[in-house]
Amino acid sequence: MPAVPPAPNLLAFEAVARRRSFALAAAELHLTASAISHQVARLESHLGVRLFERSAHGVRLSAAGEQYLARVGGALSAIAAATEDLRQGVGNSLYVHCAPSIASLWLMPRLRAFSEAFPNIALNLSAAHTRSDFALGQADIDIRYGVPPWDDLIVEPLFEERIVPLASPAFIKEHRLKRIEQLTEVPLIQSNVSVVQWPDWFAAFSTQRAPDRFPVRFDRAQMSLDAATQGLGVALESTTIGGLHLSEGKLRPVFGLDKAIRVKAHFAVYPVRHAKRPAVEAFLSWLHREAARSAGR
Repeated sequence: MPAVPPAPNLLAFEAVARRRSFALAAAELHLTASAISHQVARLESHLGVRLFERSAHGVRLSAAGEQYLARVGGALSAIAAATEDLRQGVGNSLYVHCAPSIASLWLMPRLRAFSEAFPNIALNLSAAHTRSDFALGQADIDIRYGVPPWDDLIVEPLFEERIVPLASPAFIKEHRLKRIEQLTEVPLIQSNVSVVQWPDWFAAFSTQRAPDRFPVRFDRAQMSLDAATQGLGVALESTTIGGLHLSEGKLRPVFGLDKAIRVKAHFAVYPVRHAKRPAVEAFLSWLHREAARSAGR
């Protein structure tokens, strides 16, 4: 059997080829850029060809590198998939990756119900704004926030959300908020990652423009909602994700729910090869039931 290059060399090559960057590949594999460069150099020495062309503008695959990636990339993906399948069959584990705010505010309060319904499934939950890489076997299901499409993946919307201005009852009373025009006179909280921004809301419900500057900005909905409960201003957020804040009376819609922009922005995403796994099927079925209950409130 012909000699197979060392696995670390192949993994370094595939990561650099996919990321088009030694630095990004190093961050992904938790190595230094120098270590990645050495791994690629060893592979090139082993093969006797140059796999990359380096220049001041970055790095790109050579013709030989393109051909090699076409075959090696598929092999590595097959190994990752086989590893996932074996892991699932042996441990009945479920790896779910999730956007941070829906993880903490919507999913976590419901996980006890899932555990009680499926005590034999070991759930592993991680949360980050970055999307999981299914080719690397990082997750079975990714609950993403954003706007599709995501190529070569099954994408299932979870619920329709109402995005409205939210503030604490004390803040609304203090500023006597009754008219949309008054929003230009109070602090507005900016949620940087929201698919609906203040200019979108003003364009839908007012002839006025949204302010150009905001006193506070946050990179996740949970912090925007918490800031609103503390009286820092008015947040433009989802009544679904902010459901607990609303039910506890910490926040309420400033102008009622009829001044809402409706969106579908949270999705269950997974590769086709995961669809028939029992743990995945069970979680998705449970997830959609919970989403339907949540939307019905």
